Amino acid sequence: MGLQAGQRILEIGPGAGRLLIPAAKRVLPGGEAVGLEIQAAMIERLQKRAAQAGVSNLSMIWGDASQCPILSESFDMIYLSLVLGEITDREAALRQCYHALKAGGLLSITELFLDPHYQRRRTVRRFAEAAGFISDRQYGNWFVFTMNFVKPSEENFYG
Repeated sequence: MGLQAGQRILEIGPGAGRLLIPAAKRVLPGGEAVGLEIQAAMIERLQKRAAQAGVSNLSMIWGDASQCPILSESFDMIYLSLVLGEITDREAALRQCYHALKAGGLLSITELFLDPHYQRRRTVRRFAEAAGFISDRQYGNWFVFTMNFVKPSEENFYG
């Protein structure tokens, strides 16, 4: 995902922190990792795992991705891994991501064919572009893929 020291990142649906805890370490020094999770029990598990791993730059927000209480333009990167299909209002969730990302920020969405809530590439692209994102890069194949999108800034919107 190209994580760098000093970035402020958000994972939507981090569960027990399989990706978020290592990501929090990658944005040090000076970076912050935030997880947005709808299940209170998962928040507790993730907080315990982060403490055991000695990760202190990680915080959690309880809430629904389609109505999250996040400040405008407060993140450098937002990612969702195998979770987009679990969100009831996917369009609203991606609009919230757009709102929460800084101009030029990256949205990364990963899907796995075996996931019962799998979203096809064209569906992911349609939702992301409808929210205002510009397609950036794609990785993977039919079985597992990651699609990256950018929130336009004047630089990448006009030139």
